[in-house]
Amino acid sequence: MLAEIIAVGSEMLTPHRQDTNSLYLTAGLNDLGVSVAFKTIVGDNRKHLTAAIRIALHRADIVLLSGGLGPTEDDLTRECLAEALHLELHRDEALLNGLHHRFAARNMAMPPNNARQADVLAGATLLPNTNGSAPGQWLDTTFEGFRKLVILLPGPPKELKPLFDNACKQRLAATLPKNHLARRILRMALIPESQVDARTAPIYQQFPDVETTILAGRAEIQLHFLCVKPSLAEAEARVDAVLDLVSTEMGEDIFSFNGESLEEVVLLMLGVRNHTLAVAESCTGGWLGERLTAIPNSSRVFLGGAIAYSDCSKTALADVPSYLLEEHGAVSDPVARALAEGIRRRTGSTLALAITGIAGPAAIAHGPDAAKPVGLVYIALTDGEDTQVKQLHITGDRERVRLWSTQHALEMLRHYLQ
Repeated sequence: MLAEIIAVGSEMLTPHRQDTNSLYLTAGLNDLGVSVAFKTIVGDNRKHLTAAIRIALHRADIVLLSGGLGPTEDDLTRECLAEALHLELHRDEALLNGLHHRFAARNMAMPPNNARQADVLAGATLLPNTNGSAPGQWLDTTFEGFRKLVILLPGPPKELKPLFDNACKQRLAATLPKNHLARRILRMALIPESQVDARTAPIYQQFPDVETTILAGRAEIQLHFLCVKPSLAEAEARVDAVLDLVSTEMGEDIFSFNGESLEEVVLLMLGVRNHTLAVAESCTGGWLGERLTAIPNSSRVFLGGAIAYSDCSKTALADVPSYLLEEHGAVSDPVARALAEGIRRRTGSTLALAITGIAGPAAIAHGPDAAKPVGLVYIALTDGEDTQVKQLHITGDRERVRLWSTQHALEMLRHYLQ
């Protein structure tokens, strides 16, 4: 069965708010073997919302709407669903009394518009909302001759999440066919999406019952494999079959088989091999350290480091000789090498990474780095006996240069540990 989630609210069409409810609902539906085929965000507009509901009813078996159940004039979900399904709304007296009691318990008079939250669709089952004033509604109905399940949920996550968990999941499990969903995620860094697809498409196309999705972004490629079967064992066997063949093809390009991030994998490998790590960062300004310390318990292997942005800080914090800076410039092989070796000595780590580069948007205007282009980056990795340096030319804006620099550094370390 296919599901569609409709997030209702004009605030989610601004640059300032995001729909996070659909992520939570997708995970819950996947647990029940339901695949989410569509997600829609609609503003508080009667015409647009009614149209979106009708489209969803045409193409999905289960439609979940979050938001638009409040008391104000722009809370239109109940009315638009009633219009789309040609159903009546009636005001539930028990609900209305409950709303009055809720306000009275707070020594407040209930505004008249709150009474709209007691409006119930004909044939709907109410879903109690213990964390808010708007109940959810469950509707098992038909649309153009086909059975549809429609669920109305409040928008605030603190209300939606417990309501879905406590009132919807068990009801869905009892209503839906017994299916199980298996998912696997492969992650690869610094490899073009077109190359991944060219190498893996001949494999995954042999498995039409396994839905394969390629996601590209933030300096990595993800391959998602999803299969729904009557039993979990069947579903897992199918996704594992395609995963095994793709893994053989892509080999060491894959850094994760279970969805872990590159920094998680690197930290695990450091611990297994009894290594510790320190970093010295110039153009990335601490981004590499932030990625590592975002992982719980990273302090077991990550000792720390330095943001050595200016020339004098490179000397003061990582013992980079001033003559190297004067002769070669801060963005150079010798300085990257000295940064890694210096921070390793300073911290006592077994391994050290260093990054220095020109992130832009403008080139450096003076000194020995003046002729060097934006996107020129040097990354050094040392174990105290040998120091490797990689020169990169990264295209794009400042954020992309900095992000890809940290990704290259982590991938360089992963290959060393591997």
